[in-house]
Amino acid sequence: MPIVSDEELARRRSEIIDAARKCFAHYGFEGATVARLEEATGKTRGAIFHHFGDKESLFLAIAEADAQRQAEVVSERGLVDVMRGMLRDQESNDWFTTRAEILRRLRTDPVFEARWRKHQEVLDYAVRQRLASNPQMRRDVPVEVVQTYLETVLEGFITKLAAGEASERLEGMLDLVEQSVRTLSHPG
Repeated sequence: MPIVSDEELARRRSEIIDAARKCFAHYGFEGATVARLEEATGKTRGAIFHHFGDKESLFLAIAEADAQRQAEVVSERGLVDVMRGMLRDQESNDWFTTRAEILRRLRTDPVFEARWRKHQEVLDYAVRQRLASNPQMRRDVPVEVVQTYLETVLEGFITKLAAGEASERLEGMLDLVEQSVRTLSHPG
């Protein structure tokens, strides 16, 4: 049996994640059947589940990859810029339309909730660090409250984006959100 390098395994895993993300975006979690995942990825179920174990693990691997990518943006430019990126490149971010299914499962499936939260820790940490270390952030409100506010805005933003809200309105809303979390500068 030929030995496959770690780089090649990582490449295959990444290819599966990218293709499966599109499948989940199009069909939702329930509708992304194993047959559809096979078709979308061009891989057999054996190849897919060799890397991920099961459909939920694949779904969570996508969430983890996206959380890591978003955490990098948050660290450099903040959570509002993550939302601006979703707005600018909606096709690459259409997977977030599965958010309603995720929220339902978070509410009804404690095992899924625990696994999901674990995969989101990197993003949560990046947001807290950014808020705590950014001198432009308001200090009259606890960091935890600002983080909850921004996460709530993100949920609503994703909903509006999935519903086809006009980009100009969402961009204006993001400007308002950004202003609301920054310190007020008073002239003279």
